[in-house]
Amino acid sequence: MDIEEAARMIVDAAIKVHRALGPGLLESAYQQCLTHELLRRGLQVECEVLLPIMYDGLQIDAGYRIDMLVEDCIVIENKTVDFLLPIHEAQLLTYLKLSDRRLGFLLNWNVRLMKDGIKRMVNHLNHQQAPVEKRTKGP
Repeated sequence: MDIEEAARMIVDAAIKVHRALGPGLLESAYQQCLTHELLRRGLQVECEVLLPIMYDGLQIDAGYRIDMLVEDCIVIENKTVDFLLPIHEAQLLTYLKLSDRRLGFLLNWNVRLMKDGIKRMVNHLNHQQAPVEKRTKGP
């Protein structure tokens, strides 16, 4: 399945679940309902996927888990917080990097409208830094 098609299905499913349940529940409730909705739509979903850290040739199990992995390519992190903070975004980006995945969604279910709780993030895996032009001092 095309990654963008799967991404659209995730957003649509999250909005549907939120419309039915509203804010105020635990992350685990939303995760189970979203999993059910995505499976109904024919997507492959894994929950609580172990995410080891690779350091200096060692694989370290530090207890990190991806909330949801969809179609083996999209990472979803579920939150029920008043506001998404930079640390939440950093967590998702780190999970994307550690899992070698490109696309992720940070879903904050504790919002009035789900569209305000969806943050799409991309890990630029093969991002090459543009060359820096040398600047010389003026006369």
